[in-house]
Amino acid sequence: MIKHNQIKVATFNLYNYLAPPNAFYDFQRIYSAQQWAKKQRWLADYLENQQPDIIGFQEVFSIDALKQQVSEQGYPYFAVVDEPTVIDEFIYRDPVVAIASRFKIVAVAKVEYDTDYAAQMGLKGFRFSRDIIRATIDVPHIGVVDCYVLHFKSKRSMIDNEYDDTSTEQQNLLKQLKEQIAGRWASSIQRGSEAALLLIEVINRRAQTNNPVIVMGDFNNELHDGVLNHLIAEHLRLTGNRQNSVYRSHFTLQDSWQLYQRHVVTESDREATHYFGSSSSVFDYILLSREFDAGFQSSFFEVVDYHTYDQHLINPQFAYDDQSTDHGVVMITMALRS
Repeated sequence: MIKHNQIKVATFNLYNYLAPPNAFYDFQRIYSAQQWAKKQRWLADYLENQQPDIIGFQEVFSIDALKQQVSEQGYPYFAVVDEPTVIDEFIYRDPVVAIASRFKIVAVAKVEYDTDYAAQMGLKGFRFSRDIIRATIDVPHIGVVDCYVLHFKSKRSMIDNEYDDTSTEQQNLLKQLKEQIAGRWASSIQRGSEAALLLIEVINRRAQTNNPVIVMGDFNNELHDGVLNHLIAEHLRLTGNRQNSVYRSHFTLQDSWQLYQRHVVTESDREATHYFGSSSSVFDYILLSREFDAGFQSSFFEVVDYHTYDQHLINPQFAYDDQSTDHGVVMITMALRS
């Protein structure tokens, strides 16, 4: 039997992973010892039951606690490239992303962006809302793979609404309406810019190394929305002959769900990964380069399973799930091609 003939990759928004007695965002938001134990237990159970080999995490505050927890569950390799902001020694803001792996992480870098392209895009003083990890992992059979973990800007308005005591109620309502329109669009611009500049860096890195690519995380947006759809670059074309199209495919990414749908006989509906009120969305994705596409003759792996763990969202058991996460956990299984 071939060892590691299947590889599992997951993306997991931990939703305020912060050990007490520290607080997230304000001084009242502190887990009790029991709540923290339940949150850690929930993560431990997921890892034990689903057995991903590589996991990208979002919303990490307690870096050392997470590193220790995953290490105890068989993930000796762990990396971050940033730290959360700490105010008054115990109030944490700006959580970071992390990656854990059963396979050796041979290099780690914070993703930078091309300042020339940022300037051409009209972006002044740009920075990613959360630093993006690039971890180069030595994966069985395929060799080193560049794994990116991201958490794009949320849809929350970038303009804070402040009530003006000198204005009438109607004037304040109009001001709030205009600020929401401008602020939410500013968030969309930020999110789309993050996606574009990340993809440019993925292309640059791929041109230098030819490493296969996995991009995963909380995109805070539907992938096929116009704000993010350049990530899969289905609409991008290079002028010239067919060979140019083949060259383009070397640098573009594909949605792992779409690759999985090609594998199955009967298509199914994609489960949402986030719910807000009565609406549901897919915000969490794993994108792959063509080395994981069975339609590419020289690919090493193919996507044979795609699973969204969402019982805590659609049928929660409060006693067990109350400290879980507000996202579904996406995991793909890739099998070695024979």
